[in-house]
Amino acid sequence: MTRRFLFFLFFWALLYAPGAGAEEIIMVRSEQPFPETMLALQESIHDHGYTVTRVQRVDIGLTGMGYKTDKYRVVFAGKPEEIRKLIKQAPQLIPYLPPKISIFAEGEQTILVAANPKLYARIAGDKVDPVIFERWTNDLRSIFHDVDVAK
Repeated sequence: MTRRFLFFLFFWALLYAPGAGAEEIIMVRSEQPFPETMLALQESIHDHGYTVTRVQRVDIGLTGMGYKTDKYRVVFAGKPEEIRKLIKQAPQLIPYLPPKISIFAEGEQTILVAANPKLYARIAGDKVDPVIFERWTNDLRSIFHDVDVAK
């Protein structure tokens, strides 16, 4: 069941980030249970200057597919003004913004997965300075690090 679930996540990331490969997925496994990891994730997002714009439950659909988890969410986070500016510059980014982080429980651990924001530079082309996506990638790695070391 776990392999199927990870395959599902990988497939989901590919759908939302065209051209993504395994090296373009950012992932961390937290030793903390789901509630503590979710709290650490939201705190680190805030500490990095981003806003959680939405937390979407995905577990209802997964239950219908035979998965047994009630702890699966997609966290949407970004800087609202930055997102609005990017959408004006490159409307083709609309389906990908704000960036998404999948968080789900696996036993007593919690896994976080996100597409590498550098993928958005490919989608935006020369309409957006790619430095913004490099910053997002660095921030995402830092956020995941914070979650990983949270106690």
